[in-house]
Amino acid sequence: MLARIIAPRFAELVGQPVLVDNRPGAGGTMGYEYGVRSTPDGYTLTIISSTYTVNPSFYPLKFDALADCTPISHLVKFPHVVVVHPSLPAKTIRELIALAKANPGGITFGSSGQGAIIHLSTELFMDMAGIKMTHVPYRGGGPALNDVIAGQISLVFAPPQTGLPQVKARRVRALAVTTKERLAAEPDIPSIAESGLAGFDLSSWHALIGPKGLPQAVVERVNREIRRTLNSREVEERMQAAGVSSSPSTPEELHARLQKEIAMWKHVVSRARIKIE
Repeated sequence: MLARIIAPRFAELVGQPVLVDNRPGAGGTMGYEYGVRSTPDGYTLTIISSTYTVNPSFYPLKFDALADCTPISHLVKFPHVVVVHPSLPAKTIRELIALAKANPGGITFGSSGQGAIIHLSTELFMDMAGIKMTHVPYRGGGPALNDVIAGQISLVFAPPQTGLPQVKARRVRALAVTTKERLAAEPDIPSIAESGLAGFDLSSWHALIGPKGLPQAVVERVNREIRRTLNSREVEERMQAAGVSSSPSTPEELHARLQKEIAMWKHVVSRARIKIE
């Protein structure tokens, strides 16, 4: 979706047609491998998501997620919203942590699958808070949210695109957002960091990389035109409608993010002893 939003404007700026080639499979690793193994001439670029930094913890990759790519720019990010069934006594993150400590494993949380970002985000939250809740994996975030609404499970870290409409309909209650900043669209929902868990700051994101050895001149040109693309009104409006916000970066900033999150998720997966069956 993101590629199709930015492709037309980016094509105008670089003076070249841009083709979007979807290559799903193995948590995105099929597409990622194709991208990093391509010729480093600037004509094949890869949009990666947060899963790019998660996959090294789960899959025997045929490439090095950091050494075999050339970071170009961060593209967009969005937080998750911690939503709970209205019957759960906790109305704040502090109360949720206290409830979980008083009843280890008694609170259930859903995810879009074992090892998915929603799952790992909740595991990171539990690790930092020193609590234990019971994981219930689903085949997608939608079914997990539906079971929170139905009261089958207690909570889920939901994307704002799906979670907020249910909050407004009062089918679920929002406790916090996962980023350190509040959502501009819902400023009354606090962040986890300001609600009793200082330092917690997590978002799902997408970024642009090239293969290893991409010439510096190409990196600079693509980075410049991506910034212009993301700052254009038509692209900004379409992204806001999709529930994401632009967040371009320097190649160095993206490299630092990849390095930090690969290490962070390895720690979370190891501590929680998570395996993908």
